[in-house]
Amino acid sequence: MEEKLRAAVRILIITQWFDPEPTFKGLVFARALQAKGHEVEVITGFPNYPGGKIYLGYRIKWRQVEIIDGVRINRVPLYPSHDGSALKRVFNYASFAMSSCLYGIFGVRKPDIVYVYHPPLTVGLSASIVSLFRRVPFIYDIQDLWPDTLAATGMVNNKRALSIVSTLCSFVYKSATKLVVLSPGFKLKLVERGVPAQKIEVIYNWCDEQALQNIVTCDSHELASNGRFNVVFAGNMGKAQGLDTVLDAAKLISSTAPQVLMVMVGGGLEVVRLRKRAEDEKISNILFLPQMPMSQIGRVLSAADVLLVHLKDDPLFSITVPSKTQAYLAVGKPVLMAVRGDAADLVREAQAGICVNSQDVMELAQAILDFANSSKDELSKMGLNGSNFYQKNLSLEVGCNKFIDVFKNVIEKRS
Repeated sequence: MEEKLRAAVRILIITQWFDPEPTFKGLVFARALQAKGHEVEVITGFPNYPGGKIYLGYRIKWRQVEIIDGVRINRVPLYPSHDGSALKRVFNYASFAMSSCLYGIFGVRKPDIVYVYHPPLTVGLSASIVSLFRRVPFIYDIQDLWPDTLAATGMVNNKRALSIVSTLCSFVYKSATKLVVLSPGFKLKLVERGVPAQKIEVIYNWCDEQALQNIVTCDSHELASNGRFNVVFAGNMGKAQGLDTVLDAAKLISSTAPQVLMVMVGGGLEVVRLRKRAEDEKISNILFLPQMPMSQIGRVLSAADVLLVHLKDDPLFSITVPSKTQAYLAVGKPVLMAVRGDAADLVREAQAGICVNSQDVMELAQAILDFANSSKDELSKMGLNGSNFYQKNLSLEVGCNKFIDVFKNVIEKRS
């Protein structure tokens, strides 16, 4: 048994989305596992996310095999769609679940372990069947807590449909050998739902470290020379972000702290409305910048004095860690965390910024003023604390090692 644990682990990753689609646990994770001496094979779909159209250079067929940096990537057919149609989304999820299941049973070498990235839930159903037929354990990495996320975002409102999703989730949780979650709050919620605590491991997400490596050496964004104190929000601007609070706070401090500029970078369903509101109400201390790739966002982050995380006040968000949290800490800038719960706990533990309640205009405004009145040394210390905390606790290296420990422990118990 000890010889088996020392040997390379043969890992089969089943994920509906994989590079060149945007996913931080795709090729980067596979490469990291491979670099540590393990054998990695991937089953995924033909790239179509987020637009729902097959990427240039690909066409749907029974399978397409690519070898990238030693990682074998098997692409299997699916119905490409990512629009607002619930029926098309079901076809998208179900088609990949069926093809990945068949290919996982008949098309790949028997792995030592199967790793599955959720969402969507249907990938977990596929892995359950593959695990059963191939008689190997599978690890279920939960990034969205369904059906909670579906209800909170308004994606699904039908109570019967949510009940069905909940039942399917329970089935997958029972089938999985181990569950990995992104926060302590997720673990507590699953334990409340009857999942044994010893079956759940907390492994924090990491950020796109390669894209952020160029920040220190990249040309500074024009924000760096505007003479303002730049508080930057970078990312999706949708209903879940509750960004009217940010506009309210900007109005509140416009006269008392004219040096502060709120910078909103990104796209999303709320951008047009928020821009119009800022124009109509003449909120002059806020600047909207368009969505841009991470390499360009890095220039904006490097020019920021403070980086802002904000979500609406919802119980679900208090047990999650927004993905930008890791990127903000890694960059080494002070963080203004306007989210309750696990994300705030990370910032407090890192001593990397100030935490306030979600959608609290007065608290948010006061925190911005506190930052603006801080010395450069105080701000630099917060940023350094954050980057050190990230490297020690949240980095790809740390996360990858934790996953390998989970894989080996599961294999050991099955031997």
